[in-house]
Amino acid sequence: MTFKGVDHIVVRVKDLDAGIANWRDNFGLTLDRTSESVELGMKQAFFNLDNGGFIEVVAPLSDDSPVAKAIESRGEGLHVMAMEVEDRDATVKQLEANGVKLIGVGTSQVFIHPKSANGILVQLTPKA
Repeated sequence: MTFKGVDHIVVRVKDLDAGIANWRDNFGLTLDRTSESVELGMKQAFFNLDNGGFIEVVAPLSDDSPVAKAIESRGEGLHVMAMEVEDRDATVKQLEANGVKLIGVGTSQVFIHPKSANGILVQLTPKA
């Protein structure tokens, strides 16, 4: 099991328009697209990077969404770091054997619980 690199990061913000302006105007990134996920309770903005990765900025759709709860407890900032892995199934097996707490095993999105990753929610993304 080895992380191959960072696939993308997700940054949580209170206000999506302000987040877009920050990443576009202050850091010179080009907004690729925006979307909304009612299922996940968030609005999203995507900024592609030259290396094939991207930065996703997310804001809550409601006060009871997971993103809103994270902002309430931890403030704005890093929400998810998605790490590229060669073989997600093998990585999951190794992490479980190492006693790492995982979220979403058996689904399309698997995460390392923040309690096992120094406070960071880490997504395991299969290498393309």
